[in-house]
Amino acid sequence: MPPEFFLDRNLGRRVAEELRARGWRVHRIGDVFAGDAQDVPDEEWILHGLGRGWVPLSKDGRIKTRDQEIQPVRDHAAVLFYLDNQQLRSVEMVERLHARRDAIHQAIARGGPAAYAVRAERIERTWP
Repeated sequence: MPPEFFLDRNLGRRVAEELRARGWRVHRIGDVFAGDAQDVPDEEWILHGLGRGWVPLSKDGRIKTRDQEIQPVRDHAAVLFYLDNQQLRSVEMVERLHARRDAIHQAIARGGPAAYAVRAERIERTWP
């Protein structure tokens, strides 16, 4: 069964819709938490998703550098992905993620704990 992803609010509604249209199984943080999860700390939404087997996906690579936020990934021996460029337009985010889909699935199969940057040409393990 293909992995399910839990998208951070910073990816937006359009990214989720476009990924779904391309066959991805995704859940938006705003569909799970009230108020588009504005008051939900990163460690809380990550833990919530991991508890359901969902792979966290963000564009905030700083998560991997903050002990409290990366702890759920460590505890679940999970894998987290983030886009390495926070300035991408929605369509560019979708294209980049979809182009790296096979590599992302392979990294999930390898297991974690790990964090990967989704770059233009590849994914790269950046933590630990």
